[in-house]
Amino acid sequence: MSYLGRLKDLISDFVRGKGPYEESVNEFIKELQKELIKADVNLKLVIELTKNIKEQALKSEPPPGILRREWFVKIVYDNLVKFFGGEVVDVLPKKIPWVLMLVGIQGSGKTTTAGKLAYYYKKLGYKPCLITTDTYRPAAYDQLKQIAEKLNVPFYGEKDSDNPVEIGVRGLSKALKEGCSLVIIDTAGRHGYGEEERLLTEMEELAKALKPDEIMLVIDAYIGQKAYDIARRFHEKTPVGSIFVTKLDGTAKGGGALSAVAATGARIKFVGDGEKLEDIEPFNPKKFVARLLGLGDLETLLEKFRALEESEEVQKRLEKAILTGKLTLRDVYAQIKSLRRLGPLRKVLQMIPGFSMPIPIDDEKLQISEKNMEKWLHIMDSMTYDELDHPTIIDKSRINRIARGAGVSPNDVKELLQYYETLVKMVKTLRSKKDILKRFGLKDVSLEQ
Repeated sequence: MSYLGRLKDLISDFVRGKGPYEESVNEFIKELQKELIKADVNLKLVIELTKNIKEQALKSEPPPGILRREWFVKIVYDNLVKFFGGEVVDVLPKKIPWVLMLVGIQGSGKTTTAGKLAYYYKKLGYKPCLITTDTYRPAAYDQLKQIAEKLNVPFYGEKDSDNPVEIGVRGLSKALKEGCSLVIIDTAGRHGYGEEERLLTEMEELAKALKPDEIMLVIDAYIGQKAYDIARRFHEKTPVGSIFVTKLDGTAKGGGALSAVAATGARIKFVGDGEKLEDIEPFNPKKFVARLLGLGDLETLLEKFRALEESEEVQKRLEKAILTGKLTLRDVYAQIKSLRRLGPLRKVLQMIPGFSMPIPIDDEKLQISEKNMEKWLHIMDSMTYDELDHPTIIDKSRINRIARGAGVSPNDVKELLQYYETLVKMVKTLRSKKDILKRFGLKDVSLEQ
């Protein structure tokens, strides 16, 4: 059974289990450790990860509406997402031009990866160019040149030169003169006795000469326990800013990639799951872990997780609004989007830690029909950012413009604004420095910031 399939079974068995909770947690942790070690995840990282999961599972309490076993799955999910790097990485260059240097050992798929990156960014409207500095593998020049011709992007290499640093410097200079907005530099890769140290030295010299904006480690998903040491050694010579995992086709164990992330502190930015240039996608930790744990097969539980995340977001917004006395239509937008899953606003307010004060506004005024939810979301989509952040500027002419843009009547816009005013009154009533400090356990809060 594959690594992915086994974790799905562990989660399913746990959720449907009938035994004592603590006993089930301990059994799950043991099995999870076994599977992660089989998947070539570094032992030290396995122990650290499972220790965190166990502590949270036995000490934390689930929020209202979530069963304890379901809460445990959320804990496992959150910890694995964090282990994979957390939130989705922004893949767009921070400036133009952007110089990206690929590093990795031979066989990791750097040259194909260079082509995939050029394909991906060209589709987004960038002008990529490809440079090869590989003087070790004779076919590297021809392979990258063919890819560049296929994509119709500029290419630079020197087939007869044996100095990668000089090739890189000349290639980068030419690329910048040609107006390339993204320069992708493919480098050599070696493995075998005595070769890796020379490779690392070469990468260090290249990085010093080219001063790339980003160094991306290309790593094979099948590489196993060696990934930890390889990633660490590359990072010591050329600080790694991101990681591209190749051959992550759903059956690869992938533990080595996890270890690489932990070793460098870098984030997985892209994954490749095939040999074609279009087989590239930005890495989404949440999506990957959901698949890893089989949460797609437990849709009801996944829906609860989504609702929980939304409730946390709405709670934070309401806390901030009450603390500062400032409520915007962006907050209203987030609230309406979440109401279908979370239920009435009263319920959301009661989820805020330490908040028990009765709502000072008639409950009926805070209720929204399904029809109004859709209508009001369309109305807010037709507003400018300035109008969302400062609703008081919305006068008669703005109301008419917003109504035309949303395909509704001006009265519908006024109805939304009246609802907003009701919420503002509620926030103002709830806002009292003395009460806030008491309810949220805060020692000092400046309500004027």
